[in-house]
Amino acid sequence: MIKSDYFNLKFIDEKLVFINQVLLPHSVEYIETEDYERIAKAIEVLEIRGAPAIGIAAAYALSLSQKNGISSDSFSRAYNRLASTRPTAVNLFWALNRMKKLFDEKFPAISVKHLYQEAVKIHDEDIANCDAIGKHGLEIFPAEARVITHCNTGKLAVGGEGTAFNVIRIGYKAGLVSFVYADETRPLNQGSRLTAFELGMNDIPFEVISDSTSGFLMKQGKINIAITGADRIAKNGDTANKIGTYSLAVLCKFHNIPFYIAAPTSTIDCSIENGSEIPIEIRASAELLSLHGTLLAPLGTKAYTPAFDVVPSSLISGIITEEKLHKPPYCF
Repeated sequence: MIKSDYFNLKFIDEKLVFINQVLLPHSVEYIETEDYERIAKAIEVLEIRGAPAIGIAAAYALSLSQKNGISSDSFSRAYNRLASTRPTAVNLFWALNRMKKLFDEKFPAISVKHLYQEAVKIHDEDIANCDAIGKHGLEIFPAEARVITHCNTGKLAVGGEGTAFNVIRIGYKAGLVSFVYADETRPLNQGSRLTAFELGMNDIPFEVISDSTSGFLMKQGKINIAITGADRIAKNGDTANKIGTYSLAVLCKFHNIPFYIAAPTSTIDCSIENGSEIPIEIRASAELLSLHGTLLAPLGTKAYTPAFDVVPSSLISGIITEEKLHKPPYCF
């Protein structure tokens, strides 16, 4: 069971301590490491997940790669290893490149302390960004908002209190949100495993639904706003998020329900013009075809397992960042 004082990531005594999200919600285990390879593996297997959290963890990992001595070769090896972990979330590359810029500018005079300080700064900035996103999001809610969200965007996905989740949390505290529907988020159930517990921890009324139930609820008039996070936002506002987000946005458009994105500006990739340029990570077939090692499909079944899809900017009512609520047309 997740405890009320749980945390996602902390840097303590020159070690990264992080919660193992694969085991949640039934078991709470914190992993402590000073090995950048262990952190890279944790990102790959989703022990650490959520675009901002991945970036923060990678910054700490790159710092730790230099703890036994500064070397441009070892720095490059660690950089390349971390960059290979997950291709879609641009926060990973944003954080790695920020660390690399500092390293290149100060090398050979740079110390591991400089790297630690920069990683902590990235972490602290995300905490502040989460707070600002939550506040800017207050203006999106209709009276007695009945919200639907997809995947997990709370404390477990970031360095602070969350992105889309924090908008919901602050909206509920302000009396603007009356109920939340959390998609289970197949195939790894970040909604039913993680978002459900974070909603419960904040005493926000909610129900978990299958991903395919959302349209039925919209038809019944039980949902009047949708908000999700993002893993990469193109210059024109096209947005990649957890698989199933595109379907949710299309349903919102059909039912005339506003659909919002909440993410820090580090998620915006101005180097790409539109969503067609966003690389989509393909996960292992076993994530869809098995559960805790038990095969759910006939032996030999093949599966198509994209981790993300892309929502066209034309379906997005607004993008909430730490700067403001951006309205269409988008041009970042």
